[in-house]
Amino acid sequence: MRVHFIAVGGSAMHNLAIALHLKGFQVTGSDDEIFEPSKSRLRKHELLPEVRGWNPERITTDLDAVILGMHARNDNPELLKAQELGVTIYSYPEYLYEQTKNKKRVVIGGSHGKTTTTAMVMHVLQELQLDFDYMVGAQLDGFETMVKLTKDAPIAVFEGDEYLSSPIDLTPKFHWYKPHVAMLTGVAWDHMNVFPTWENYISQFDIFADSISENGSLIYFDADEVLNDIAVKQGKRILALPYNALPYENVNGQCIVSWDGKQYPMAVFGDHNLQNMNGARLVCNQLGISDDGFLKAIQTFKGAAKRLQLLEKNEHTSIFLDFAHSPSKLKATTDAVKKQFPNHRLLAVMELHTFSSLNKNFLPQYEKSMEKADSAVVFFNPEVIKHKKLPEISISDVQNAFNQDGLKVVTETQVLIDLLEAEDLTNTVLLVMTSGNFSGLDIKALANKLIH
Repeated sequence: MRVHFIAVGGSAMHNLAIALHLKGFQVTGSDDEIFEPSKSRLRKHELLPEVRGWNPERITTDLDAVILGMHARNDNPELLKAQELGVTIYSYPEYLYEQTKNKKRVVIGGSHGKTTTTAMVMHVLQELQLDFDYMVGAQLDGFETMVKLTKDAPIAVFEGDEYLSSPIDLTPKFHWYKPHVAMLTGVAWDHMNVFPTWENYISQFDIFADSISENGSLIYFDADEVLNDIAVKQGKRILALPYNALPYENVNGQCIVSWDGKQYPMAVFGDHNLQNMNGARLVCNQLGISDDGFLKAIQTFKGAAKRLQLLEKNEHTSIFLDFAHSPSKLKATTDAVKKQFPNHRLLAVMELHTFSSLNKNFLPQYEKSMEKADSAVVFFNPEVIKHKKLPEISISDVQNAFNQDGLKVVTETQVLIDLLEAEDLTNTVLLVMTSGNFSGLDIKALANKLIH
């Protein structure tokens, strides 16, 4: 098979390119700019384009497929040539389905927690030495790539993102996968640039539930009203399995799960993680894995990158990094850390980086979202707002939206660094939350400096 990737440098795209290369496909790709780690990883597999930019001559009728990345434009010259020649064009989620349509597909979606939960399922399957294909939205310990596709694996596990598939395919990605086993972690309004109203956003999850295979299963968080409504609408067409957090207690800083008369010490903590873990247990049950088998295997799960990831610690300070950026995730993450470290001061730092979070109309959704933090800092870069062509927001707009006493708002990276270096971090947990990098800040290096 000959496959060409337009915008091969994207995080999902370059992983799919590597996965198909490892499967034996002849893979080429192009992009106008490729950043690390995509660049090094493509070079390692000899897939890095020799010349940067777009070249319509790369598109010929000899290609079996063109896979179009979300970061390409709909007037991309290679795309136009493929359309002109009638070459089959796929978005990457559509192509994932094509490669796995004869397998048992597991899809884990939701506004938050889907990467962590997908990682939990993958971890257990790997610990139990079961063969499976996968696609997940973060680089995980023990997995070389974020995508794996094989000929023989009977199971495919996908993280189900609700964002759009490609510039010419405005289908939410998770609508393509048609799962046999589905899980939804919760619904909280996100992607305001694509789904401008709450009603429009939640309708995407209704459509996803409708796409579950007949007699399939839907595992859903039962404290979410939207998901309860979706489960009721599905009636007896599919098996609906509600879940909440596994029963646990915090013993000297260690999370201990109690189940069926046994105790299982865990490497992760917090209500949100224990909710995700219980959902993952039910997913694995549907794949023939027992509760005891699951709980033994999940004990060694340490979390996905940037999902309550411990960056540095010493005897009196711990520094965590989390992907949290939406109001609901901000609240869940700060609550979890404060509950885990009740006798420590919690200093929470978050970056407004996404389209929704930098939208003045969306900002009020953040009210009291970090109220469990003893001290809170919000960072945003006005240049990012200009780049996204959004109306300006002010420091006072952010302060009024969060409505939290003592909250500091910073708009320059160096000012943020100076602020953190001036902090006394004795008996403190520093929680850094972002889907970006604070406009070029090396977060891991700063954490190391603050600790040492």
